Amino acid sequence: MTMPLDLIFVRHGHSEGNLAMEAAKKGDHSLITEEFREIPGHQWHLTADGREQAITAGEWIRKNISPHFDRYYCSPFVRTCETAGFMDLPAAEWRVDLRLRERDWGEINSVPKSEHETRYPHNARVKRIDALYWRPPAGESIADVRLRVRSLFDTLHRECADQTVIVVTHGEFISAARANLEYLSDQEWIERDTDKAWKIHNTHVYHYTRRDPATGAPGTHISWVRAACPWMPENDTQWREIVRRRYSNSDLLEMTASPQQLAN
Repeated sequence: MTMPLDLIFVRHGHSEGNLAMEAAKKGDHSLITEEFREIPGHQWHLTADGREQAITAGEWIRKNISPHFDRYYCSPFVRTCETAGFMDLPAAEWRVDLRLRERDWGEINSVPKSEHETRYPHNARVKRIDALYWRPPAGESIADVRLRVRSLFDTLHRECADQTVIVVTHGEFISAARANLEYLSDQEWIERDTDKAWKIHNTHVYHYTRRDPATGAPGTHISWVRAACPWMPENDTQWREIVRRRYSNSDLLEMTASPQQLAN
């Protein structure tokens, strides 16, 4: 069994939650109303911009990857289902899969950053110093989400070898998937998480493949990746080969050496 020939991840379009939190970051908390707080995050809809982004992403995918796929997956959240629908891939038959849901943000799902830091100061501190393993109050860490990613990959191994698969999901899920598919160490993931060049934008498309882009010949493993943000093409990247990292004893010791070590 092998992974699909082509595996495409698409983040959902701009949502009501994105709109409210972006405004809050700029100091405008007018959208964080009691009504907004009472709406579960999985029920946030796309904004008008988000619908346009989804339409544009669908056009780009049909033109640059394929109009048809062997299997179609999407998260059950409203904004991902809307994104998948507005992409308008012909004859698509979507499988709505709970594993693809957004990272669980627990008690801070509808809470701006400033309020998180005020209400949960210790938790906010842990977030700053240990982003990979930090859990929001009653929520999930990225490490937790990576377990759901592995479960999806197990299914793809069993059922989708040599097929083309498209997945419409969330930014945090894609971040966890990238860590697995690109063999990132914890430190490499942390560095990328804070690098603006690696930001996962709305309707960002990540195309992973086993095919050599130069020859089209399929390999044994997913070995190449490219990214495109159809409504913001300055964030597009060309094909990049994935290095399947292995570590010697000395590599491990060098990787874990730290000037912050408290004792010898």
